[in-house]
Amino acid sequence: MEIYLIRHTTPLVEKGICYGQTDLDITESFESEAASIQERLPNTIEQVFSSPLQRCSKLAKQLFPKHPISLHPTLMELNCGAWEMQHWDAIPKPEIQPWMDDFINVVVPGGESYQQLHDRVVAQFQDIVATGQTSAIVGHGGVLRSVLAHITGIDLKESFSAFQLHYGAVVKIVPTEQGFEHELLHNITPSTKEQHRPSFT
Repeated sequence: MEIYLIRHTTPLVEKGICYGQTDLDITESFESEAASIQERLPNTIEQVFSSPLQRCSKLAKQLFPKHPISLHPTLMELNCGAWEMQHWDAIPKPEIQPWMDDFINVVVPGGESYQQLHDRVVAQFQDIVATGQTSAIVGHGGVLRSVLAHITGIDLKESFSAFQLHYGAVVKIVPTEQGFEHELLHNITPSTKEQHRPSFT
């Protein structure tokens, strides 16, 4: 059994906008990005799981046209609540500062904390592992980092620096007697850096 974690391709959104569970579309580079991902995947994948958000589900259907796609809300990105589709720098500092100080445990107004995301993702990942089948999981940056933090024992807060996964990243996970081994198969650094927090930090 192997598990392949796949991050969605570039989303259609202006840089600096806060988004999590907003159902963003994909950009015109989708076809080429998906083709690069496809080259890193084996033909042995038995089942496919995806976030229902279209930036993931469209990729899952593109990569695995012959597979049924199992959509799971548990694989969605962080719920950014009241901050969804606001520019990060437009969110009042007194409102966002508590989250900046402890984004793992502090809940986004009307949304969730990273710990809550981590818990739902890990529960879903464990269910997938329990099937014993070679699987693909098409998800988001926060989802992939949660899985990797779980299997490596790395603190969730440190996972952002430990696992810098760009759009289209592919990670192979193999269960062993000692736990899990992982290998980064695909991860192209973009020309412009993503922004997922205020610029004043």
